[in-house]
Amino acid sequence: MTLVRCLLLVCAASALGACQSSGRLAPLEDSPFAPGTATRAATEDSVDGLIVGHRLVEAGEYELALKAYYRAAAVQGMTVDVLSALGSANLRLGRLHQAETLLRQATQEDADFVPAWNNLGVALMEKGETGEAMRVFRIAFGLDSGATPMIRENLRLALAKMENPSYTPANNHNFDLVRRGPGSYRLLSTP
Repeated sequence: MTLVRCLLLVCAASALGACQSSGRLAPLEDSPFAPGTATRAATEDSVDGLIVGHRLVEAGEYELALKAYYRAAAVQGMTVDVLSALGSANLRLGRLHQAETLLRQATQEDADFVPAWNNLGVALMEKGETGEAMRVFRIAFGLDSGATPMIRENLRLALAKMENPSYTPANNHNFDLVRRGPGSYRLLSTP
């Protein structure tokens, strides 16, 4: 009988020792169960998904870039940067309708966001919608004040294509202008 009481006393003491001030049991360190999901505070301290996605795009890993952009969307929300990045990655993957939809959302979110306008124009050109692409490139050119040579070239190609529908440029490069941060842009080109 004393052995049973002693065991009960040891069990009760260990249960009380595991209790926190909240009255709940403390988590076991070597639990056989998988850890729970990370809290928002933990993900805010992690690496920015947009930066990771931009680096993956530079490396040609567009599917992985999409995943990084979706992680950024989970943390930051669907900001104009995230929408534009998702649209650009889909454009690189040849998913023109998805790219167009996302880039249109980005231009609706921020009507002064030059990279989204330019990439929307590229998507429209790829779809063969030259007239609307020319209009979109003009908007990007106006917002950029003609400072970016790539946007000027895209507008020139769209105008040439409108004048001569069978026009094909000598070297066909795809260009994207990607926002790197506040006031910082990077021109991406693929042959």
